[in-house]
Amino acid sequence: MSAKFAVITGFLGKTKDRFNHYNDAKTVEEKFSIVNQIKDMGAVEIVYPYEVQDPEITKSLLKKYNLEVAAVNVNVKAEPEFINGGLTSFDKEIRGKAVEFIKKAKNFAQDIGANKVTCCPLGDGYEFNFQYEYKKTWNFLIETFGEAGDHLPEIPLFIEYKPSETRGRCFIDTGAKTLHLLNEIGNENMGVTLDFGHSMYGNENPAEVVALCGESKYPFYIHINDNDARWDWDYMVGTKHYLDYVEFLYYLQQYNYTDYLTSDTSPTRWDIVGTFEQNTRLTSKIWNVLLEINKKELEKLINNGDYIQTWKFIEKNIFRL
Repeated sequence: MSAKFAVITGFLGKTKDRFNHYNDAKTVEEKFSIVNQIKDMGAVEIVYPYEVQDPEITKSLLKKYNLEVAAVNVNVKAEPEFINGGLTSFDKEIRGKAVEFIKKAKNFAQDIGANKVTCCPLGDGYEFNFQYEYKKTWNFLIETFGEAGDHLPEIPLFIEYKPSETRGRCFIDTGAKTLHLLNEIGNENMGVTLDFGHSMYGNENPAEVVALCGESKYPFYIHINDNDARWDWDYMVGTKHYLDYVEFLYYLQQYNYTDYLTSDTSPTRWDIVGTFEQNTRLTSKIWNVLLEINKKELEKLINNGDYIQTWKFIEKNIFRL
């Protein structure tokens, strides 16, 4: 069971932070061409509607560069109407427009042969006490995501959570809350997008969230990166939280995860191809080592509760990279 890799194409062109721009703007075709240069990268997560709009053109380019689609990422934060939240807006028409964005993304995904849509509702949140009525906004999320999820149920909608950005606190900020929302909606054709970095800087243990998702009735999809647990820097994997990442991949194997490991990583000051090859290279090394270790022995040690013996196993079998 080899790991398979994808990349969010938005990171292959021009990116920016509050102060600087990084790399040059590129067309979708130029981005797909770069993906072909990244060792072991075989799929893309493409952003609708800001990167791609025409299904036939997109299918033609995917075929030309021999790429699969890991997911269609639908953006519901960039429109001016969504500044104060799209899915949780007080204005019913704005909520409807946000839902329509997701529905159209599902239509687009179906047209190009993609098997999922993922949405991270970053504009839906708050900054201050008494800014929102939490009960009302929670019910808006159930209503809007529920309606979007019911559309084309054969194309599952995955919800990506994040602690903050663009809002001071996002309404959907933890893995547990995302699962709770899915339980409230009750649509098993929906799932969780688990971003390693979002989980780390949200003070979660990403491996534990894998277990929560794996024990639920909902599928999950993975974004890989790293950060300093204080902000979502989107660094290369393993550069800050190596052992956390090892445990994360271990639990993905325990739950027989076979979907893409999609790089949600920002090259900024580093070579684009080199950045994503570091992700695939290190992840593959860890993944393959974890396939070789005696998992039954490790499970026995963990369940015996003597962590010194567990750590000796880790030293001998995992730190041999």
